[in-house]
Amino acid sequence: MTDSDLGLAARLADAAADAIRPFFRKPFAMEAKADLSPVTEADRAAEAAMRAILKAERPDDGIIGEEYGRERENADRVWVLDPIDGTRSFVAGRPIFGTLIALIDRQKPVLGVINQPISGERWVGASGKATTLNGAPVRTRPCEAIAQAHLATTGPGYFTSGSWAAFERVRVAAGDTLWGGDCYNYGLLAAGHLDLVVEDGLKLYDFAALVPVVEGAGGLMRDWNGRPLDMHSDGKVIAAGDPRLIDVTVAALA
Repeated sequence: MTDSDLGLAARLADAAADAIRPFFRKPFAMEAKADLSPVTEADRAAEAAMRAILKAERPDDGIIGEEYGRERENADRVWVLDPIDGTRSFVAGRPIFGTLIALIDRQKPVLGVINQPISGERWVGASGKATTLNGAPVRTRPCEAIAQAHLATTGPGYFTSGSWAAFERVRVAAGDTLWGGDCYNYGLLAAGHLDLVVEDGLKLYDFAALVPVVEGAGGLMRDWNGRPLDMHSDGKVIAAGDPRLIDVTVAALA
């Protein structure tokens, strides 16, 4: 991961934002995908804009995107794109969705961007660097005890019956639970406003960008077995602002 990669990621985020903003709280075409999740004109326009830049500037890198699939996915370096993470929030006019951009180098996320194009908030995380929010460093907050943790998750519909029962043990143990938020929750955690996010059913493009953002702010992301996240993780994720929360959360989920 190089400074030129960071500059490229910023241009990708700008291009996606320019494609999304004209559709926000305006009429747009929308349809349901095979999994019944919504996709809009804005999703497709944003991913197409990012792919055009990558094809011009990084023709040998791989691309994995939510809307337009995979190209050269076995390359050493792969860009992972989610043009609108939180499409339901976008459709409802709630500015808590985000564009997710990740660079995976040899199977591991090394660069991540969470960009909220309406509020203008941009979190950037990269290996060996402090996470920033609009250019200023941010840090997670200390929270050793799960009973004092502010927990967040997007919604119960993303869990299976078995994983929901496991999540309920964490929810009962935690001090408070916030519902909804998608990728925005991880930005809030990185900035010290939340302590714990637990989710199931995520795809690579949902979580790859989040890992460098959370960990560059002092937090930790793991799967439900306590293992680091990579290209082959199963979509069960834990993000802890205080790394000491990981083990107790894994134990509650087990």
